[in-house]
Amino acid sequence: MLLAPCSIFLDEITKKVLPLSWDVIILISRLRVKPSGAKMADRLYRDYNSYLRETFGCRVQKISLDAGLGCPNRDGTVGRGGCIYCNEKGSGTGAARFAGISEQIRIGKERLAAKYKAKKFMAYFQSFSNTYAPLPKLAALYEEALTDPDVVGLNIGTRPDCIPDETLDYLAALGENNLIWLEYGLQSAKDQTLERIRRGHSVASFIDAVKRSRARKIPVCAHVILGLPGENTEDMLHTARFLALQDVQAVKIHLLYVIKGTTLDEMYSSGAYTCLSREAYAASVGEFLALLPPHVIIQRLTGDPHPEELVSPVWALDKQRSLEAVRHYMDKKGLYQGKNYV
Repeated sequence: MLLAPCSIFLDEITKKVLPLSWDVIILISRLRVKPSGAKMADRLYRDYNSYLRETFGCRVQKISLDAGLGCPNRDGTVGRGGCIYCNEKGSGTGAARFAGISEQIRIGKERLAAKYKAKKFMAYFQSFSNTYAPLPKLAALYEEALTDPDVVGLNIGTRPDCIPDETLDYLAALGENNLIWLEYGLQSAKDQTLERIRRGHSVASFIDAVKRSRARKIPVCAHVILGLPGENTEDMLHTARFLALQDVQAVKIHLLYVIKGTTLDEMYSSGAYTCLSREAYAASVGEFLALLPPHVIIQRLTGDPHPEELVSPVWALDKQRSLEAVRHYMDKKGLYQGKNYV
């Protein structure tokens, strides 16, 4: 079990600090937050920062890491060239070319402590597929991150077709004393869309990865992208309804934006793809959240494009305005996470 230094959930009930597993957190959160509850309506959605503060009793921030790993959708194992929206950095920082894991953590801690007054940190293996290597190599990377006394756990981003059982067994054991999250890129619950964006895996692969992860009690975050080519609002909400039926503990929502040098860049330049407006995106996010169970943690509502790489939409650079647009839409429509969850 993960030992939580300070758990608001348990303090309210037992007035004690006890060993706390993810399944206990979920059980208690389900008891505390109902789909029609006033608390959820007041705060609109269950945010990740609050979850981390509830678990550790202080401000906890993610440090994005680049472990220098690859992707089976680039090296020919599954495909070549990657997804249509992904560049050579693999949706990450490219920092592996300049610094190792420990150095990236040191730099990240300094920056995030100064900006957010963070005291503890989650090491987020972000770039490419972070379970795509022999287990000894992966173990060395993960354990190096956990040697830092201020790192309380790992978020491991990967593909659902890239997670062998031996890696899951190792992560389950590592999770007995650390908070370990697996973040799987689903992007869409429609196989036609996954083929269109050259994702290289099916919805069935995601279902299988989640089942095997949860059988080992590893918490799972699903990544989805709104505004994918060929998808309309109903297609996006289909993904929300699909996730509501899965055993996932968190969801991360991304806007599809166009990055220089990608296949999507070519599509955008030729007029074959049009980006969502901020208003359309805010409406899609609001309706998406209303369909998700209220206990599911929302890790993100939009992405953070690098300004020097972004082609479109320019409005994606103003994250605060985008979040305000989501809140405005939800307030106007009387929505909150779980309102339309059945």
